[in-house]
Amino acid sequence: MSIVITGNPGVGKHTITQEIAEKLELSIIDINSIARDAGLFEKNKDTNDVDTEKLEKILEKKISGKNVIVGHLAPYVLDKNIVKIMIVLRRNPYDLISVYKERKYSDEKSTENLGSEVLGIIAHDAMSKFQEKTFQINTSDKSIQEVVEKAMTLISSNIGNEEVDWLDLVTKNNDLKKFFVD
Repeated sequence: MSIVITGNPGVGKHTITQEIAEKLELSIIDINSIARDAGLFEKNKDTNDVDTEKLEKILEKKISGKNVIVGHLAPYVLDKNIVKIMIVLRRNPYDLISVYKERKYSDEKSTENLGSEVLGIIAHDAMSKFQEKTFQINTSDKSIQEVVEKAMTLISSNIGNEEVDWLDLVTKNNDLKKFFVD
């Protein structure tokens, strides 16, 4: 069964996955790389759409044994039976603004990803499908090592889930317009 690391762009998925894979001596399956190699990315303005049904079938054939799977599409393309634990990394959307600027995301792509993080869409979808196997870690204000330690504790004991609610924070700051288009 696989360990899965998911979350929105910029939350630290690949960095944390690399560390966990090294510690546990597991191989990494990168969902985006597989989709790209299979030619499943379809350009839509400045984002890439993916045929998740085709990707799911490809992944079924590639995933065997223990490994660490990484990608924001994980909740949409993996079967619950192959997942030991799904860790959703979350990050303060105010911090993500500068990450997306640094990555030169368009305003539209930034707004889409920021809105997704504020609403917790990936976390919600992961919890809906993977229920008791889903846990969240808030990566904001934590070092890489702290996040890895938290993830390792979750992997070994299922203890340490963090409740994350950015919508409450954004609403209190009266910043809904900052993260959502009218």
